[in-house]
Parts: sequence; structure tokens; C-alpha cells
Amino acid sequence: MTNDLTLAQTTEKELIQQAIEGNSSAFRRIVESYQDQVARTVVSMLGRTQSAEDVGQEVFIRLYKSLEKFRGEAGLGTYITRIAINLSLNEIKRRDRKRLFSFSSQEDQDRLLNVPNEDLSEEEWARREWVQAGLQVLEPKFRSVVVLRMIQGYSTKETAKILNLPQGTILSRLARGQDKLKVILENLQSVNTPKEV
Repeated sequence: MTNDLTLAQTTEKELIQQAIEGNSSAFRRIVESYQDQVARTVVSMLGRTQSAEDVGQEVFIRLYKSLEKFRGEAGLGTYITRIAINLSLNEIKRRDRKRLFSFSSQEDQDRLLNVPNEDLSEEEWARREWVQAGLQVLEPKFRSVVVLRMIQGYSTKETAKILNLPQGTILSRLARGQDKLKVILENLQSVNTPKEV
């Protein structure tokens, strides 16, 4: 068994191998390394909801179960982000089906997820919340591209690989998504701006 000091000096490839071999400390290190990235991705896709927290946990369960299949063609962060995006898109589809059969959404009552606020100022926090609200209105096919490119900082090529789409489609969806998001944010701002009397 590897002690924590040695574990801190291991490469990502070694950590993966140790985790596959059943070393729980190695897998915990992987989780600790990527939990903030997963949280940002899932919350950007789903909002601060209980289902986002559930999906975030499911990402690491799926990772653990599929670690032996990880071939290393892309970085581990890209692989984990792909899992997070796919599970988020599945959750959006599940929500849409649920909404067809109910008048009120549990999601509106579940805004419980704590995401690290990184000591943001009140103004920065309000701006983040405003963008988050806009993302929740954006169609999922555009939202996933905007989240990966603009929030997570993946390149067009990496985004295409994560979403299994041609790069041209990514560029098109990014441009359309940004245009749509701009309109959504302007509408949200006008709704929340007090009218002069």
C-alpha cells in the first residue's frame, strides 16, 4: 500500500493504475483533484440544485466503474468532464420528461448546492448568479458548448472530442449559443432592473 507522502509524488498515470488496483487513497486523490472542476461543470449545466449535487457524486461513481476502460487518449480531466456533461444532459432530459407530467418542479425547491464561492465580492457573486440563471434558460445543446468553451476553458478541439461532435458544429453552436445567451442575459437584466417612476 502506498503511503500519503509517496502518493503526493505520484503522476496521474500512476494514480490511475493504483486506483484500478484498489488503492482507495489514490482514487481519493483523483476525486480531490477534480471535484471543483466537476462541480463547476455540473452546476453550470444544471444550476445549484440537489440534482446537480447528485450528478456530481454520480460522476465519480461512473469514473470509478470505468477507470479500467480509460485509455489515456485524452487527459483524465477531459474524460471526467465528458462523464459530467453526459450525466448532466441525461438529467436535463429526465427533468424535461418529469415536467411533462407535473405542474411544479421539485428543482425549484432544491436550490441547496454549496459551491465554493472563492471569496467573491457581492458584485462578482451577483454577476455569477446572473450568468448562471441565463445558462439555465439556454438550450442544452448550446449550453454544453458554452460551458465547456467559455467556463471550463476547453479548446474547440477538446470540446468536440468531449461532445463527440465535429469542430465545425462546436464553432457554430458556440457562436449561436453566445448570441442566444446575450439576449437571455439582456432580458434577465431588464426584468430585474427597477423601473423609474
